[in-house]
Amino acid sequence: MDAQTLRQAVIDVPGRRRYELAVDGHVAFVDYRLDGNVAVVPYTEVPPALEGRGIGTALVLGALDRLRAQGRKVVPRCGFFARVIARHPEQRDLLA
Repeated sequence: MDAQTLRQAVIDVPGRRRYELAVDGHVAFVDYRLDGNVAVVPYTEVPPALEGRGIGTALVLGALDRLRAQGRKVVPRCGFFARVIARHPEQRDLLA
């Protein structure tokens, strides 16, 4: 899958409070906690089998797409999540 397809495949799983991206039988995810209209993101996990393929970046960008569509802002407590935003200035308006 290309990066855009991966990004679009990210789903919100509110019952688990996380965004997920399933690839090749593995699930990468971003945990979040809602504080009003702000999602606080403490943790992002990409299984070792998926590392080095841009899965993590696609996951974060897909999660940001979902947050934008939901009208939410984000507080990235996860270093990886914050670095992806830093590399994508078009996403910085989502920072709370």
